[in-house]
Amino acid sequence: MKKHADHLVILGIDGLPEIREGDDIASLFFDALKEKSESLEDGDAIVFTSKIVSKSEGGVVVLSGVTPGADAERIAKETDKDARIVQLMLNEAKELVRAENNTIIVETKHGFVCANAGIDESNVEEGKAVLLPDDPQMSASQLKQAIEARSGKEIAVLISDSFGRAFRNGVTGICIGVSG
Repeated sequence: MKKHADHLVILGIDGLPEIREGDDIASLFFDALKEKSESLEDGDAIVFTSKIVSKSEGGVVVLSGVTPGADAERIAKETDKDARIVQLMLNEAKELVRAENNTIIVETKHGFVCANAGIDESNVEEGKAVLLPDDPQMSASQLKQAIEARSGKEIAVLISDSFGRAFRNGVTGICIGVSG
């Protein structure tokens, strides 16, 4: 991407297909970059959403295969949530921080304190949910290595996620994994 000494350039990459388990997102990124007639430069930072990383790594769960336990059933009733989703939250949680008013806040196994354990049902087929990547740091490192090997450029890779503001309106973007 072209260097500009006096400003920041943010380039969105569109045209990616629906990501599936096993997809090589580094190769798909290069295909999309080529389609835009762009190239990488040393020092570029590439941001991948956690959702496409999770999807490529097999982090999509079919809800019909989730059996909620007693705690999930109880919390689901208290918060008016799907017990299967609550079970996934409990599976991904190191600690349940709070559950009230249709909001469940946990500390994830990664150490993130967030609503719904980062589990997302948007932009995925009906009856499925997407978990956060198992190891976002490792994912960022592997993507960085793959992109640098192919491009010959020294770059950084960030894995981003949108976190709901617990008990507040709004969403904020955060970096959950970085390499470079």
